[in-house]
Amino acid sequence: MIKKLEDMEKLIKSKTRKKIAIALGEDAHTLKAAEMGIKKGLFSVTNFARKANAEQTALKEKIDISLMEIIDVKTEKEAIEKAVKDVREGRANVLMKGSCSSANYLRGILNKEWGLLPEGKLLSNAAFVEIPTYHKLLIMSDPGVIIKPTLDMKIKQINYCTEIAHKLGITEPKVAILSAVETVNPKMESTIDAAIIAKMNKRGQIKGCIIDGPLAMDLAISKEAAEIKKVKSDVAGDADILIFPNIESGNAVYKTMTKLAHAKTAGVLLGTTAPCVLPSRADSVETKFYSLLAAVAISGD
Repeated sequence: MIKKLEDMEKLIKSKTRKKIAIALGEDAHTLKAAEMGIKKGLFSVTNFARKANAEQTALKEKIDISLMEIIDVKTEKEAIEKAVKDVREGRANVLMKGSCSSANYLRGILNKEWGLLPEGKLLSNAAFVEIPTYHKLLIMSDPGVIIKPTLDMKIKQINYCTEIAHKLGITEPKVAILSAVETVNPKMESTIDAAIIAKMNKRGQIKGCIIDGPLAMDLAISKEAAEIKKVKSDVAGDADILIFPNIESGNAVYKTMTKLAHAKTAGVLLGTTAPCVLPSRADSVETKFYSLLAAVAISGD
């Protein structure tokens, strides 16, 4: 079972080598993250970029871009379209955003003619978080894409996260449906959703995982808190997956973990036909590298 982000390297090496398609890989952090993975033998890379810009960055930062295939493009739009089509048509297994804007990158993924989101699927974001004070890897959804998930959206998020947990060797992931309290309150919609989802899980309508909720954040990650509050739960203090009631809470917890708890993180878009990496342009080399690891690890056999 994967307990740390770096553990994914062993899982990846046991699989057929995958290929990354990068949309406009011209910045130092993206190129360094790609170089790290290539040198470790974890994946190969096709970079759709303005070759002169990529070469200039590589020279300045001493990055060996001869390790990757570079397809010269003239514009950001061309880079995104060609990278997305490379994945859609099966020449690459994972899509990664480089220096292009997030809005344009997402437009490419959502393009109805040549994009990567099938009709009826929900685009969601999952964050993988390794915290020194927690005993295993956490999968969090959704800290970055869905603003206010409905009940149906939360069920889809759970199914997505359960599927990737299985691919990481977590056979029966424990899912905490988060709210501010651990009791059902008719005035707090998130508690009602959580109770419905937990009941659906017990009746076999949501499979492959153990769900409990509503759970406050302290109960989800602390057995001591559960004991003090006298809450009996198979999930409390041992959650693998955290489902947030809205983007504000998910984003706040995620950023608190990274900035104050010294967490290592990775992020992947789900619901697409292949994993897509959507890092911030300001993300560190480490975060971009771990995001690539996570995407490759869940990309199939």
